[in-house]
Amino acid sequence: MVIVTGKHLSRRTVLRGLGAAIALPLLDRMLPPLTAAQRANTWPTHRLGIVYVPNGIVMSDWTPSAVGAAFDLTPILTPLSAYRDRIVVLTGLTNGVPHYAVHGAASTRFLTTMPPVASTGSVVEAGISMDQLAAREFGRHTQLASLELAVDSGFAGTCDVGSSCVYTDTISWRSATTPLPMEHNPRSVFERLFGDNDTTDRAARLARETDRRSILDSVIDAVADLNKGLGVRDRAKMSEYLEAVRDIERQIQRAEQQSARELPALDRPAGAPAAFPDHVRLMFDLQVLAYQCDLTRVISFMMGRELSGRTFPEIGIHDAHHPTSHHQKDPEKLAKLARINRHYVTQFAYYLERLRATPEGDGSLLDHLTIMYGGGMSDGDSHSPHNLPLLLTGGAAGQLQGGRHLRFPPETPIANLHVTLLERLGISMDRFGNSTGRLAL
Repeated sequence: MVIVTGKHLSRRTVLRGLGAAIALPLLDRMLPPLTAAQRANTWPTHRLGIVYVPNGIVMSDWTPSAVGAAFDLTPILTPLSAYRDRIVVLTGLTNGVPHYAVHGAASTRFLTTMPPVASTGSVVEAGISMDQLAAREFGRHTQLASLELAVDSGFAGTCDVGSSCVYTDTISWRSATTPLPMEHNPRSVFERLFGDNDTTDRAARLARETDRRSILDSVIDAVADLNKGLGVRDRAKMSEYLEAVRDIERQIQRAEQQSARELPALDRPAGAPAAFPDHVRLMFDLQVLAYQCDLTRVISFMMGRELSGRTFPEIGIHDAHHPTSHHQKDPEKLAKLARINRHYVTQFAYYLERLRATPEGDGSLLDHLTIMYGGGMSDGDSHSPHNLPLLLTGGAAGQLQGGRHLRFPPETPIANLHVTLLERLGISMDRFGNSTGRLAL
């Protein structure tokens, strides 16, 4: 079947207004007049997502007992039941030996596989992270090479055993000495994705925010002009996409108003919802938009920083996360920690649903994405870097068979996973970090 789309529209087309530059989702009109088979070889775009969770996992409630396709969904993984055929649970992978700064090492090593060099000042060192190797390649085709996001704000000074807070505040390193800050303010992320950068447009953007007008108001004429040349399906897709942009604006505005009204003493950054699920889901919504517009193809997201003392009143847990992770095998603490672990997975399931519900080409965003979810330590009480809690999901552009639990020999380096994923993304290398080979995925 030949798809006739009329005049070709560039994938890089943006709608411009005062203070706004709104990229577009993939439209039929952006596809050349090819057969379905030819189009499948052109699209989809392969993308990489990293989702990090801190302070360890109750591994007995995470790890399936059966290996292969007959694996069971454990209590922590149950929220992913709708995606059982899309996930691959990985066990047996390790990331070095315990380090003097165990939490800083957990987050730093997760994507670099390199231990952090002892430092309490501004000079820090680890290694380039695998997400940034992907960003070097994919960044040639997108507005942003990568996005680095978080829910917790970073800290200055020293954190873990007298080591620099940089090691617990990020998982992404552009080079061995260049850690990348993780942005936790949704408003800042939104403006980075959809705001122009010159001085005139910044002034227009501030004026728009003052009277609470939508970013879409400035591009309404451009939308009307574009719609004149689009087919019915493209117009419907544009309508859904622009409504999603507007909905995120509303969420950010509500969060800003709530923060100013309810939490004046905390000086909470504007745009960050007070409730953990609301904040996480808003950040996930922004990631969906970034992928949908092809603004970036690499996103790393810390759902929590190591040493996080966050409480979770929304699920009835008022004890801080990090102290709870030091359970000393206390059944009550283990039960609370497992509920926290499951709470994180529940938010992740929301993200997968948003990706699956967002069409792209002949599939969805989830079909064209590889996501690695997990943390840099298994047991939070002993700070173990062995047998890490990891899973992969997404269609990986047809390269990942889901619905399995894969158990690798003990002490298999997580670097082997990184090399394998990079190769699936089209980035070949002989070795990464302490890798010893490839994984059979």
